[in-house]
Amino acid sequence: MTRPHLEVADVIRAHADEFLDAYGETTSPEQRRVLIDLSRCRTAALGGHVEECDRCGHQQIAYNSCRNRHCPKCQATEAARWVEDQAADLLPVEYFHVVFTLPAAIAPIALQNPRVVYGLLFRAASETLRQLAADPKHLGADIGFLAVLHTWGQNLQHHPHLHCVVPGGGLSPDGSRWVPCRPGFFLPVRVLGRLFRGKFLAMLRAAFDGGKLSFHGQLAHLDEPAEFRRTLAATAHTDWVVYAKPPFGGPEQVLKYLARYTHRVAISNSRLISLEGDQVEFLWKDYAHGGKSKTMKLKTVEFIRRFLLHVLPAGFVRIRHYGLLANRVCREKLELCRTLIAAITPAVVTEPVPEPKAAGEGRPERHTCPACGEGQMVIVETLPPPLSDHRGQARREPAPELAGCDTS
Repeated sequence: MTRPHLEVADVIRAHADEFLDAYGETTSPEQRRVLIDLSRCRTAALGGHVEECDRCGHQQIAYNSCRNRHCPKCQATEAARWVEDQAADLLPVEYFHVVFTLPAAIAPIALQNPRVVYGLLFRAASETLRQLAADPKHLGADIGFLAVLHTWGQNLQHHPHLHCVVPGGGLSPDGSRWVPCRPGFFLPVRVLGRLFRGKFLAMLRAAFDGGKLSFHGQLAHLDEPAEFRRTLAATAHTDWVVYAKPPFGGPEQVLKYLARYTHRVAISNSRLISLEGDQVEFLWKDYAHGGKSKTMKLKTVEFIRRFLLHVLPAGFVRIRHYGLLANRVCREKLELCRTLIAAITPAVVTEPVPEPKAAGEGRPERHTCPACGEGQMVIVETLPPPLSDHRGQARREPAPELAGCDTS
């Protein structure tokens, strides 16, 4: 499997010290962990194994992955496994893609209070979708959906938004029938936007009043109640961006979409073009100008700073299921939905979707020999990491180039 010519890890290995010299005092433990893990991923520092072709005897070393959820290499493999598990939960109906975006005035508050504000984003969006869908004037049904948090734009700037994948219909209030939405239309986005805005701002005010928000640096003035409320009031009179993309054609397209979006990190290795001196060049799409593909150059320190903006708090769940798809009721509700849908629609024949792979970023457990092209590579020897703790696991000590990191 071909390794990308340039990786985010290469930038970190070469320039992490410069970044820490500039921003070390404000770098969180989670961000420091990302620097260490990505710098060691697929290197001897984490150990590995020797693979041998069962046909020609060719051998090669394969080093272990860091398994950090912000690693471009590791997440491609995790996405393939996760999407395969989701296939059983898809319904034979039209699916919709709804996106909720926080306005620019709120984004800095989220950056300094990520656990609280991102949690409110999930809560406000989910309550908005379920409340409007339950209204008899719209759908009049109990719906289910999956929500995925993204915090970045194509240029790596902070841009928090939530992608929701929603089946086109739901259960009637008494659970006796499937209520389909109109073909090609789910819910009115203008109404969704206003309801979402009201809910989120009310929740954010309550969080502030409850002492759950803190501010520092350029946002220190928001500690004053009057300043905080003035900032929120300015956003209450603007339209918040909620939009529905064209509906998916069916479950197969939903799976392909999930493969691209669910475990995506801020930037993939495939978008990197060059690392020359203290500058990184990468591809990006300018959605403000029709999604035109462009290139951007950033100083390496700025590139790392932007990349780390999207490191989530430890333990924060960025993929969540709601309503009919909530874990505690999913199996029972989906079985009922399938029964009711089958009673009103012809059987839908679905074709299997190939397991998604990102070029150069995932390694299957067994793969074809690169030498003879016919045999399968099998593990014949395990290589332990250089340093091990009493459980035989790699000790997470700073790599030499990151010796200044606090690994707590």
